[in-house]
Amino acid sequence: MSFEYFIARRYLASKHKINFITIISMISIVGITLGVAALIVVLSVFNGFGSLVTKFMMNYEPDLRVEIISKGGKSYREQLLKLLESDKEIKSFSPYVTGKVIAYNNGLTRVANLKGVDSKVAEQVYDFKSGIKYGNDNIASEGRIPKIILGMQLADKLQVITGDTLTLISPVGIEKAVTQFSMPLTRKVVITGIYVSNNNEYDASYMITNLPFTQFLLGYKNRIQGYEIRLKNSGDASDVKEVLQSKLPVNDFSVSTWYDFHQELYSVMKMERWIAYLILSLIIAVATFNILGSLSMSVIEKKRDIGILRAMGTSEKSILKIFMFEGILIGIIGTLLGAILGYLICYLQIKYNIYPLNPLQYKVDSLPLEIRLSDFFYISGVSLLLSFFASLYPAKRAAKVNPIQAIKWE
Repeated sequence: MSFEYFIARRYLASKHKINFITIISMISIVGITLGVAALIVVLSVFNGFGSLVTKFMMNYEPDLRVEIISKGGKSYREQLLKLLESDKEIKSFSPYVTGKVIAYNNGLTRVANLKGVDSKVAEQVYDFKSGIKYGNDNIASEGRIPKIILGMQLADKLQVITGDTLTLISPVGIEKAVTQFSMPLTRKVVITGIYVSNNNEYDASYMITNLPFTQFLLGYKNRIQGYEIRLKNSGDASDVKEVLQSKLPVNDFSVSTWYDFHQELYSVMKMERWIAYLILSLIIAVATFNILGSLSMSVIEKKRDIGILRAMGTSEKSILKIFMFEGILIGIIGTLLGAILGYLICYLQIKYNIYPLNPLQYKVDSLPLEIRLSDFFYISGVSLLLSFFASLYPAKRAAKVNPIQAIKWE
């Protein structure tokens, strides 16, 4: 233990009586504690909601999507396949086709998105099975009538259940059907599963079936729109995107990550997180102003002690360290107490659900929290940095005290 730290600790913790300076120091510690705790809890809530939204969005969506955007892209299809098969970060991938159709059942019609995927690898690319509430996720081409799965909201609007048949009307040839009074292309499908993905867009408008039937109904023949990819680690999506973009013609292919699919939503969430971080950091900033005030008054109160220490040969640098240590100690104590309090609140919420939510409104029954170690370092870093700067000015003033003037009347 250094000489400077010992004196700083004595000044902070071993006061013979409670005075105004002590009260301000305690207020500083309480302020930092509350600020740090509030930041940890609020950022954990943002983390929890962010992860929850990502989970809901990605259940039925891939990590990456490579879309063929020009006719010239067809000639590179074999090259793209080899590229996807050789990338070690890619777990699986499926060709896809999607488009609008009209779903008809007993006088009820709805415009829906029909999506066709490779039924052989669907389980490896998408998480259809986890959302199935009725029936199963079997969309394989078996028998004369194709199989589909659809969202709960869409099933409710069409008043269908598993085992019912739907009539799908293709937009292909609609114009010809109207002008020449011929029948549009229609096909019956059987519903094998009804899912709840917690993604309103999918639940209200998407039907999923096998690729060959979708290609036929939407007039794609043997063509595809692109490939949807599942990675071994979703966090590597941006890196894999850069690799694919560097090896594919930019004018023929478009590569998007799960973040790009809902970029506006994620950007707003990120902005809200940073605004909350900055606003709650002001609580810590206000508390550190109290450190500046208490240390400034402590310098005045300890002027005689400073003079004696200087007369005994203590250097200006040591005096500076004493008061810097005192201020930083206040910051460390407040930060540690705040971290303990913040993580205790998070633990109680995760373990005992002290703040429940209405699952019908929020899709979850409790306030989602996710504790990240990186948040602790960011918050602690800001708290200690502000404490350091708040201690610097009073410590410099203490170091510049004239020892003769300080003790000449003693």
